[in-house]
Amino acid sequence: MFETSSESPAPVRVVSEAIKEYVERLGPIWIEGEISELNERSGGMAFMRLRDTSVDMSLSVMCYKNVLAAVQPLPANARVVIHAKASWFTKNGSLTMSAKEIRQVGVGELLARLEALKGVLAAEGLFSADRKVALPLLPRKVGLICGRNTDAEKDVVENARRRWPAVQFEIREVAVQGAAAVVEVSEALRELESIEDVDVIIITRGGGSFEDLLPFSDESLVRLAASCETPIVSAIGHEKDSPLLDLVADYRASTPTDAAKRVVPDIEQEITDINKIRDRIYRRLVSTIDYELNQISQLRNRPVMKDPSVMVKVRVEELNALRDRSHRGFKALLDIEKKEIKGVIAHLRSLSPQSTMDRGYSVVQSDDGKIVRDATKLKAGAMLRIRAAKGEARASVLGEE
Repeated sequence: MFETSSESPAPVRVVSEAIKEYVERLGPIWIEGEISELNERSGGMAFMRLRDTSVDMSLSVMCYKNVLAAVQPLPANARVVIHAKASWFTKNGSLTMSAKEIRQVGVGELLARLEALKGVLAAEGLFSADRKVALPLLPRKVGLICGRNTDAEKDVVENARRRWPAVQFEIREVAVQGAAAVVEVSEALRELESIEDVDVIIITRGGGSFEDLLPFSDESLVRLAASCETPIVSAIGHEKDSPLLDLVADYRASTPTDAAKRVVPDIEQEITDINKIRDRIYRRLVSTIDYELNQISQLRNRPVMKDPSVMVKVRVEELNALRDRSHRGFKALLDIEKKEIKGVIAHLRSLSPQSTMDRGYSVVQSDDGKIVRDATKLKAGAMLRIRAAKGEARASVLGEE
């Protein structure tokens, strides 16, 4: 590098030659992209523009016609890999890649790359059902990304308005195939995501070849769709087509018409459902009122409602019955106890001395009240008390016999 200043600037030739020297250090490299322009000129040279498939960037490439002929015929927007060396033309200050070899990327290789990318994104969880967001029942606005003046746009708009005439759209017409598709679809998606009242975004295009649908499997677009908070409906191609955008979208529609049916409800069906619900509520309300009226009628027909004193009378009758039962039970209990007492008295009387005396026996007591059990111990002249069954008598001892 050389030093410069406003007082000592470097001439254009010096700067251009320095750039050439720096660029040529890069050496030959392999580059992949899409051929967006191809111009074969006289003199055996061909010029093309190689565009990136994900962003709006391109390089100018030149080669000999025999290098280009090795891969002819090339389809429009062919994806190729070139082996080229950077060249800086000092005279006009332009950079050109000089291609020594061109290889067309085949469908098999593209499929293998998509499968590998699919595995990476799946491992990161971008296809997980847990990340899916439910679509709104009735969006304020529907964002629509589609091709310019395409049948897919008409299908979505007409079918959606047929189902819900008041539906509003924010439509972004973009390129849906070719080198510009990824860039324009991504820009439209970011723009619709930033609009507050866009509640759902439909990305759609009609059917096409495998190569035509490749932009919708681009890694940058798929990751952008995965990062959006607004629910996304993917309606790419036909049902058999399955770009990676279908896997990361919140809902995968089989056709643009299916997408329209999914994002807005059918107003006729909604009116029918409302009428059914209203009829069901009316029947339930009438049934509830009839039930309550029946309950009130039953309450009014109860005796207690006709004569409130009936409740008191019934309780009085119950109390009287309980009282009479108590009296009868208490009287029966007393009779039983009286009989038991009479039996005990009779038993006691049969065992008492009085009963013995009633049979003709008497009790002899000394004057001091002791019962005489041994007549030999009595002394003559001792006073005795003789107690018979009825009454008592006094006696004196005359002597022993």
